[in-house]
Amino acid sequence: MATQDLTAEQFNDTINDNEIVLVDFWASWCGPCKQFAPTFSASSDKHPDVVYAKVDTEAEQQLAAAADIRSIPTLMAFKKGKLVFNQAGALPPAALEDLVQKVKEFDVDAAMAAQDDGEAPGQQ
Repeated sequence: MATQDLTAEQFNDTINDNEIVLVDFWASWCGPCKQFAPTFSASSDKHPDVVYAKVDTEAEQQLAAAADIRSIPTLMAFKKGKLVFNQAGALPPAALEDLVQKVKEFDVDAAMAAQDDGEAPGQQ
């Protein structure tokens, strides 16, 4: 599955209507963003069950500000509408693959229940 461009109008629906969404915040003038783009695109081909979205921080400045983007590229991962990963910097292919696998395996429902019970995620 190819990557898709994401606007502020589409952002919440995309995050909430899909199981897993990876969002790459980027800009055309950003060298590391350009270097990361083929890695992000190749990963999208391997994982058709994951939505790979790109936010152009120049075109979507209000969205970038609302997401508190301070440097680019920044990669965010959402599962069941919950932010589970947020990191600035381009990931190499193996690290991105590892991240996708961890997000797929992550039990967001259990983590949210533990958080509601006052426990740290992963503790029982």
